[in-house]
Amino acid sequence: MPTPAILFDIDGTLVDSNYLHVHAWQRAFAEVGVDVESWRIHRGIGMDGSSLLEELMPEDAGSEDTKDRAKDLHSRFYQETAHLLKPLPGTRRLLDLVAATGLQVVLATSAPEDELELLRKVLDQDEIVSAVTSSGDVDTAKPRPDIVEVALQRAGVGADRAVFVGDSIWDIRAAARAGVECIGVESGGVDRLRLQDEGAVAVYRNPGDLADQFDDSPIGRLAAGVSTNR
Repeated sequence: MPTPAILFDIDGTLVDSNYLHVHAWQRAFAEVGVDVESWRIHRGIGMDGSSLLEELMPEDAGSEDTKDRAKDLHSRFYQETAHLLKPLPGTRRLLDLVAATGLQVVLATSAPEDELELLRKVLDQDEIVSAVTSSGDVDTAKPRPDIVEVALQRAGVGADRAVFVGDSIWDIRAAARAGVECIGVESGGVDRLRLQDEGAVAVYRNPGDLADQFDDSPIGRLAAGVSTNR
């Protein structure tokens, strides 16, 4: 039987990138002549890109071509700030702890392939990653459960043998719809109470805080069960 898996979102969970996305979307919206407040953009980070555009762009803001242009511009502006990407505190330590316990490390992200390539270089942990997803694996990503379900399939485990780690309400909703417990981290900019209200089974400040409390976390308990059954 495949070992249990820890499914990690990346943006805002493992890599400090959310506010770069906010800035890139803000520039993209301005370029296509749509005024969107930054706080509204931030609230949509972690949502599927097409869903984000539907949420933030008024119906009279333009055609599908305008939305496609905004999406392309966001990607371009984000790429321009790639040199500012860095792992969140404790990210590599947390991933190493998960791997050392014998659990699978799975990158369950809905990032496009070009962004995913950047994020994987920043993480520099490919040797311990057992499976990866991207936006190309599904028609619609979070908050739909599809990306989580693809990650489970690639890890070869059921929902009861996995834990998801994410930073947004969209992560929690997607995990819940797939039947997977979700740990929240505040490092994406969403506060503890909001994450708890959405259904996070535990909330930590960032990956380092989760690593510090690893043994008592839902991941640690899953790892203990694996060790007991060996």
